[in-house]
Amino acid sequence: RHKPCKVVLHRPDFTVSPAWIMAETLPHRRVAALSRHLQAAPVAASVDFISLEAAVSTKKGTRVTFIPGVPALFAEALKNICYVKRIPLIRALHPLMGVDKKTGKDRQEYLYSVTSQSSIPTMLHDEERPRNVWIEQLALAERIGAPGTPKLIPDDMEERSQVFGLCALILGEDGFAWNKRILADSPLGRKYGYSAEASAAAPGKIVQILKLLDKQLALQEGGGSKFLVGTSLTAVDVYWATMSYMVAPPGPEILPRTRQNAALLQMFDFNPQEVTAAITPRLLAHRDFVLKTYCEVPAVQG
Repeated sequence: RHKPCKVVLHRPDFTVSPAWIMAETLPHRRVAALSRHLQAAPVAASVDFISLEAAVSTKKGTRVTFIPGVPALFAEALKNICYVKRIPLIRALHPLMGVDKKTGKDRQEYLYSVTSQSSIPTMLHDEERPRNVWIEQLALAERIGAPGTPKLIPDDMEERSQVFGLCALILGEDGFAWNKRILADSPLGRKYGYSAEASAAAPGKIVQILKLLDKQLALQEGGGSKFLVGTSLTAVDVYWATMSYMVAPPGPEILPRTRQNAALLQMFDFNPQEVTAAITPRLLAHRDFVLKTYCEVPAVQG
């Protein structure tokens, strides 16, 4: 097991409302029902953050944006990548979607001015340009990671093509995460192109990807490997193990239940029957193996 990464943190005055998370991520018809089941619970761990402005003005270290207490999965995946590579992280606040009631301004206006986008996470390292796409974040993490850590991008080009191909199916446009987000009409779903037609096609695409990953694991098991590609941990293992939360959240020993994440986990459990049927014990076993062996558990969310 790897030792925990050092995290450099500072505390601002910032809270995330479970009601906001529900309003932004869940189908509107489910918000009222879910709100009745929310219970107060402590955040998984007490963590501090610097502001986005401070993260941008800082010229040293690796800064990544998070939402406190919330397992925003692209941010969680990057955090797990950095944990494997033993990269110390400075956590910065990612501004929430919507308009600030006090100022009347878009909360993400400054983020957009810096990065020309608004998605989470943004990754900043020393004085280099911001990185907002998983493939750029992965390349940076591989370059700045500590000596002796697992090589997440294989040197073998055939294996590399498999890793990036599977990662694209999990993380890219019209892939696993994308289609999960457009299953229902919500502000987040509309950001990713929700329409009745796209939503109707989404379950079939998710099922195809799940079956492909399960088949790949079966082939690898036949050759004596526990990993999706090759004989050692690669980026696709970490990305799949984390993004699998979207259809099958792991137990509280891996992902502690908190007041902040309750609504999001309810959304993750909201799957069409055909998607649930495609989540095999093999996929779940791989998820737990990767998280428990290589990532920080219990997870410190956001």
